[in-house]
Amino acid sequence: MKRKGIKRRYTSAKKSKATSSIVKFFRFIIVSILIVLFLGIVYHYRNGLAYYFSFKSDKVLEKESEDKRLSDVRNYQVLANHKGKAIGLDVSEFQGTIRWSKVDSLEQKFPISFVFVRATAGNNRVDSQFLNNWLGVKEQKIIRGAYHYYRPNENSIEQANLFIKTVKLHKGDLPPVLDIERLPKNQSLDSLKKGLKRWLNKVEAHYKVRPIIYTGERYYDDFLKEEFGEYLFWIANYNFYREKIEDDWLFWQFTEKATIPGIKHTVDVNIYNGDLQQLQFITVD
Repeated sequence: MKRKGIKRRYTSAKKSKATSSIVKFFRFIIVSILIVLFLGIVYHYRNGLAYYFSFKSDKVLEKESEDKRLSDVRNYQVLANHKGKAIGLDVSEFQGTIRWSKVDSLEQKFPISFVFVRATAGNNRVDSQFLNNWLGVKEQKIIRGAYHYYRPNENSIEQANLFIKTVKLHKGDLPPVLDIERLPKNQSLDSLKKGLKRWLNKVEAHYKVRPIIYTGERYYDDFLKEEFGEYLFWIANYNFYREKIEDDWLFWQFTEKATIPGIKHTVDVNIYNGDLQQLQFITVD
């Protein structure tokens, strides 16, 4: 009886040991698979993770440096091609708090003659940096203008009233600007154009000066050029193939990637289709 009991215990211990080995083996396989998956995910998102933790690879740094170099070269070439024309910026809360006392020129060669400041957006949004920017530009004795970001799906008169309530134009300021970039949802283009005209008419009646319209070149060509031909246009086009401002554009926004002392983030740069004296001619009396 004792021998049989010993044999059973031996057999049971042997089976238990075998089961334990199998469990350990499968545990090893699962852990190995998880490690491989984890390493695969880390490798796949290596650039994003490196950026997040501020340990960028040389390749990422080289690409960013090359992109910035190409942008800087183009910006300089465009500015050089428009020697004598007035150069300016447009800013909003997206540039953060600007140290206007440091803002005076581009590339230490091209003086900044004007700045457009975002004032309002839609029917309920006042730019959080509007007052700081509006007063800061004035203190620097730079010509200033204010613009409204138009939301196609909100009431146009309410949007005009918000802009009028927010912006007090003075002698020497630029005319108000309507910024339209988006197409409407759940309404026709005719309805959009009626809303734009209502905003423009309301604002013109208040300030006694015809507003300027800001938009992209394609939007201008497709939707606005014919029906809004009596207005002056400020056109955005950042493409490398475009090197000069068109004759029928009042302003050209040619880049959104300029770096300026006093401004933390990149900023848009614009060219006026004339010199400083001609720019002063279109300001509010």
